[in-house]
Amino acid sequence: MPTYRQWVTRFVGPFDPCPPLNPIAYETPVQLFLGFQPPGMEQFSPVEALSHGTLWPGLYTPYTSPYRLNSGEG
Repeated sequence: MPTYRQWVTRFVGPFDPCPPLNPIAYETPVQLFLGFQPPGMEQFSPVEALSHGTLWPGLYTPYTSPYRLNSGEG
């Protein structure tokens, strides 16, 4: 599955009283890259759609914390 997570390092000015945490991560939604919905796009069943928050598997991206280390803990 492709990732749509982007990383940014914010500017820290010389007079900032509290420097920001760097780097920060943000998610870009899949809808930005889809364009128009293709005909016959695969769909979840109604129960799966409710649990995933979308009807289409192509638009589903599970959230994973960008700050958690991959230590096998969920």
